Amino acid sequence: MQITFLGTAGSWPTRERNASAIALDMEQELVLLDCGEGTQRQFFQSPVSFMRVRRIFISHFHGDHFLGLPGLIQSMCLNNRTEPLDIYGPRETRRFVDMILNLGHFTLKFPVHAHELAPGDEVDLTTYTVRTARAKHSVPTLAVRVEEKMKRGRFDGEKARGMGLRGRDFAKLEAGESVTVASGAVISPQMVMGPPRAGRSVVYSGDSAPEGEIVRLAKGADILVHEATAGHELEGDMNEWGHSSARQAAAAATEAQVGMLYLTHFSSRYPDPTPLEDEAKGVFAASKAARDLLSELVRQR
Repeated sequence: MQITFLGTAGSWPTRERNASAIALDMEQELVLLDCGEGTQRQFFQSPVSFMRVRRIFISHFHGDHFLGLPGLIQSMCLNNRTEPLDIYGPRETRRFVDMILNLGHFTLKFPVHAHELAPGDEVDLTTYTVRTARAKHSVPTLAVRVEEKMKRGRFDGEKARGMGLRGRDFAKLEAGESVTVASGAVISPQMVMGPPRAGRSVVYSGDSAPEGEIVRLAKGADILVHEATAGHELEGDMNEWGHSSARQAAAAATEAQVGMLYLTHFSSRYPDPTPLEDEAKGVFAASKAARDLLSELVRQR
């Protein structure tokens, strides 16, 4: 799993940052979390392709989180996409998607399906799940947890060789088949495979003032991506408008015991978000201010 920050600005784009969008490469497909204006251009400068996006999760319908959808969908059409696109979001998602599909004169060449989610819902997909929680904002907003399903245990090659197994036997065992060695002994996969492993997990808060439901959703996650619109000196105003300070984002990461905190959604007051990163690190050491086009592997905690 790899996370790529396509946009980290709050409210509107700046010289340094594009509007909100995050790409999660799940290997088999790409998941997009929010799609602010200009997202398709950010894709061209990133290591991932917008044509691989299979599902989009919109946290809420403020412009800086969804206005990139019309251009992205039209570009997919121009590039002869045929694979379906699923768009998920809070209530009224179907109305907004219908509106987007009727913007301008273009022919939709692939199915677009809109899905409305409520806090606490779960989307069960082939290799991963997405769970939702309520975010505390001025309009209906969802936080999401994207989590790989349980993975098979690690193959112990040294142990397998000690049992007389070689080459092609390894592949069979990893595929779940038993193998008979020269002595006549039958080796089952359980004898050379470790226990099943938990998948990697990323939680995205969307826009939100401090909210306990997000903390519960993020419990034990490998990565929490939390908005940090401003510093603690503006906390009162931020909370009133449905936003968090960097210090509050770090407090959520501490309580949830996550592996890593990435800050995003920075106010234009902060051309350089380093002060916000420093503020967060004072509370939660494993904090990092995301920058546009930052792309990193999701590592298990």
